[in-house]
Amino acid sequence: MPFVDTANEDIRRLVEEAEKRGIDTPHTRRLKAAQCKMGRGGACCNVCSEGPCILDEKHPYGVCGLNVHQVVAKNLLRHVTAGVACYVHVCENTARALLSMENVKSREKLKKVCDLLGIEDDHRRLAKLVLEDIYRPRWEESIIVTKLAFKPRLELFRKLNIVPGGAKSEIVDALVKTSTNLNANVIDLLFNVLRLGLVMGYVALRMNTWMNDIALGVPEPDTIETGIGKIDPSYVNILTTGHQTVIQQAVIEYASSSEAQELAKKAGAAGIRIVGATCVGQDIQSRWIYLKNSCFIGQCANNFGTEPLVASGLIDAVVSEFNCTFPGLTEISRHTGTKLIAADDVAYIEGAELVQWSPEKARDVAKRIVELAIEAFKARSRRIEKFGSVKKAVVGLSEDYIEKNLLDKLIQLIADGKIRGIAAVVGCSNLISRGHDVLTRDLTIELLKRGIMVWTAGCTSYGLQGLGFMSEEALEYASKDLQDACRELRLPPVWDFGLCMSISRIVYIAEKIAEKLNVDLPDLPVVVSAPQWFEEQALGDAAYALACGFLLHVYPSPFIDGSNMVKNILTEKLVELTGGRLYIEDDPVKAAEVLKSHIDSRRGKLGLKV
Repeated sequence: MPFVDTANEDIRRLVEEAEKRGIDTPHTRRLKAAQCKMGRGGACCNVCSEGPCILDEKHPYGVCGLNVHQVVAKNLLRHVTAGVACYVHVCENTARALLSMENVKSREKLKKVCDLLGIEDDHRRLAKLVLEDIYRPRWEESIIVTKLAFKPRLELFRKLNIVPGGAKSEIVDALVKTSTNLNANVIDLLFNVLRLGLVMGYVALRMNTWMNDIALGVPEPDTIETGIGKIDPSYVNILTTGHQTVIQQAVIEYASSSEAQELAKKAGAAGIRIVGATCVGQDIQSRWIYLKNSCFIGQCANNFGTEPLVASGLIDAVVSEFNCTFPGLTEISRHTGTKLIAADDVAYIEGAELVQWSPEKARDVAKRIVELAIEAFKARSRRIEKFGSVKKAVVGLSEDYIEKNLLDKLIQLIADGKIRGIAAVVGCSNLISRGHDVLTRDLTIELLKRGIMVWTAGCTSYGLQGLGFMSEEALEYASKDLQDACRELRLPPVWDFGLCMSISRIVYIAEKIAEKLNVDLPDLPVVVSAPQWFEEQALGDAAYALACGFLLHVYPSPFIDGSNMVKNILTEKLVELTGGRLYIEDDPVKAAEVLKSHIDSRRGKLGLKV
């Protein structure tokens, strides 16, 4: 049976092998799934017993009287609300972990963050502030947003009345607006999308990233060899899925101990190894300088690579603490004997064993996870052969490193035209954007050809890393000027910032560039693309990017095509309010040309060579 294309040859082979053994993966299920055309446009409403109502030209109103524009706006807000709630949960757990720690890894980062927030230099005080801010009432402005937002943007946010209150109260009230016979004002609903974008960007993303830096260490550039070819079947192999680095870090620390390694050897294994996958693996890998002597071997798959990888039999256990934990793993584990373990009940899929994490029980949870993985290794029913390729990658870029070492040089290279501009190609992978990592790959090539440096975070990172884009291999795609700039910087043309929540690092650097140039964010030769967005969290990220004033390219359309009014506001009118706008395109050449044109227009306004 045919399957959806993938840019990664190792994944292609794993999908083929799984299919031969009668195992479905997303790449085969995608072609079997029934798709709802009205749902694709956001024009289906199912929040009351009279529905679902499908709105179109022949049916302009639902039973309650909602029109299609109101339905699409309410559905979009509901998606964004759910996405923001997800990452607020991650940030909350990171704060809980930080609060429980005796010591932290980076006192320097702690002082920097505490100074920005105007509090004493103490990690517990910081954690408490984050938790207090998350639970602040809606009618009190978020301390985090007002302290961290770029000043020209904060003035605009106040003018637009979108400065949020406490994260959880904003989430609850936004959800209320989307329910039956409540808010039906399209403009207010879309302004609420922007308000939640600020909760996402400054609270969920930035504070989570910074607390991880404080607790686990600030990333620094290093070179790693990684990929599926690094996985050795003679070891007990534990795969990470999720976004909660503090939870997986506890597993790595215990699994690396002599006690755990001896347990594995007694079971007949060569030892234990942790295999990075999805965003949490990308974040762990960004701190490679601290983990070289641990049992972590690097990143080996993004979201749509996990099921094919588990189907191979190379993985003994999957430890999930958040998404992207695909429910399809349940059926695959029945074929392979892989043990599914949920370390947080938000990731508790069928067939998994729940070993609920808490800061107080972190070591006990890690120990139980390792024991379950060793049991699965002992029960392996067939011989597994080593497989796959290995790629070199430069990892560990952070705003701290760039601000200290590269910022002035970077600005000069942009001013000189050696770097035309920067494109943040970020977020997930999906199958609908021409195939797994296909549009991400093709758009990146087109951007590099046009002299545009690519910065990435999220599942796009491994999509590009696994194809060699984070090494000197990628220079072959870059323009001559960009090649020269990369050699001068001693870095590849694609920079890896880690997990998707590290998008906040990229925005912070943009703020620092804008500050030095004395301009606002929309004035910069910087664009954003989520060419293969997949989850509701990505829509929360999109709201953040639009509030910041960036041109945002996405594919597919985020369930707004059912309303020409909503689509027109986001793709045309919004630029008059925030400077940002949405651009939807699946052709990599067309998309690259539009992004280049936008960058050139900003260069022209700054008086730079076009």
